[in-house]
Amino acid sequence: MSIVNCKRISGMMTAIVLAITSAAQPLNNTKIDGYRGLWFTLGQEKEYGYKYSGGLGTYTVKHIPLAIYSPESDKTFFVYGGTTDKKSRHLLCMAGCYDHKTGKVCRPTVVFDKEKVNDPHDNPAMQIDDKGYIWVFVSGRNTKRQGHIYRSDKPYDVSSFHPVKTWTMTYPQAMYLPGKGFFLNFTQYTGLRNLYYSTSKDGENWTDLKQLAEIKEPGDKLAGHYQVTNRFGDKIVTCFNRHKNGNPDTRTNIYYLQTTNMGKTWTTVDGKPVKTPVKDVYNPALILDAQSQGRNVYIKDVNFTPEGNPVILYLTSGGCEPGPANAPYQWYTASWDGNRWNFNPVTSSTHNYDSGSLWIEGDEWTVIAPTDPGPQKWCTGGEIVMWNSYNNGASWQRKTTITSNSRYNHGYVRRPVNAKDPIYGFWADGNPERLTESRLYFTDSKGKVMQLPYDMTSDWESPIPVTLTR
Repeated sequence: MSIVNCKRISGMMTAIVLAITSAAQPLNNTKIDGYRGLWFTLGQEKEYGYKYSGGLGTYTVKHIPLAIYSPESDKTFFVYGGTTDKKSRHLLCMAGCYDHKTGKVCRPTVVFDKEKVNDPHDNPAMQIDDKGYIWVFVSGRNTKRQGHIYRSDKPYDVSSFHPVKTWTMTYPQAMYLPGKGFFLNFTQYTGLRNLYYSTSKDGENWTDLKQLAEIKEPGDKLAGHYQVTNRFGDKIVTCFNRHKNGNPDTRTNIYYLQTTNMGKTWTTVDGKPVKTPVKDVYNPALILDAQSQGRNVYIKDVNFTPEGNPVILYLTSGGCEPGPANAPYQWYTASWDGNRWNFNPVTSSTHNYDSGSLWIEGDEWTVIAPTDPGPQKWCTGGEIVMWNSYNNGASWQRKTTITSNSRYNHGYVRRPVNAKDPIYGFWADGNPERLTESRLYFTDSKGKVMQLPYDMTSDWESPIPVTLTR
């Protein structure tokens, strides 16, 4: 028998053993020998491709946060939707870390094996408490699959985790306030996608759910919302849209609420009290009426100026279907200056689900997102570009083109909490038109890219510096 055939049979046997192991028992707390992102398609194919698809390991923008830099350990911890091998669509909720002292990443750990699930709506989010424990919030989906909370067995360590809680939870957005505990925003499918929150001092015992919004207009039988959240000190903010009659393909408008007392009361940005849950289309929380303009709204991120004023990054389009008919896919910032909201264009791209993040450091605002067309034009993602503004978003300039001439589209660029170079932005690639492997990347604040090792033979290995101009 030839060496080639021996290798082929060996590889087949490895795949068979892995499949049998996965079928027999979950892979929780096992290591995967490399960083491999999940590929997915929603399956809603139109003239210009799928509604969204491709390498979705860092999906969705409503899973917050995916990465956190810890100054106490000088490590960046992160989670993502991974898988076992190049052609697998078997979702593994993964955790890894980058050691800034050594410049190496650890072999990633399976926090929760989703077994027969291949849907990145079930991807994880994370948080770190004041004792250094890593908390992973695994999203469920609708009422069919429950959400889960896991905690690391050791502080500042992603080697093993244990389950803490199981409940109905989709799109987890977790914050930790020192001395006060956890604040968790999430979605439950209660006629249809509605926003809730709960708090916990210890991560194990949680308060009863409280609802934020259920907006309907006359004739609507259902409501629906997607939100993006963040915090500045003790101030927690949520930015959300509405789905007309519960249909997410009609998402529109932007609403803003904030709380400074762990959700006991909510106000507008200028401190006017707002009764929750919000139910009317036109209410004090509304900051952008896109519905009257016939525009869809896709909220991407929210961040703060040094003074604590919120800045929202979002995209608008003519509708849900991909392709030129719903262009322009226009990016904007909505920024509060202490007196009013200012709405300024950033750039345009080619798809509703082109997703990136917003960094604010002093007077420098940075957007990193797939705003250039990729090799699979009109599909999810594209080529990554860094944009800068030095006048509070009034105008934007291209600082650098991070990727070009790529083989696959790049997408869902995520911003780590307390981001420290070289882990400034985090994303995955993949071909949105067909199943391919998906690789995971970091960029530093200058646009220098590193690929996480797809195959690993050691417990700690260095990321691979790459110039993505294939």
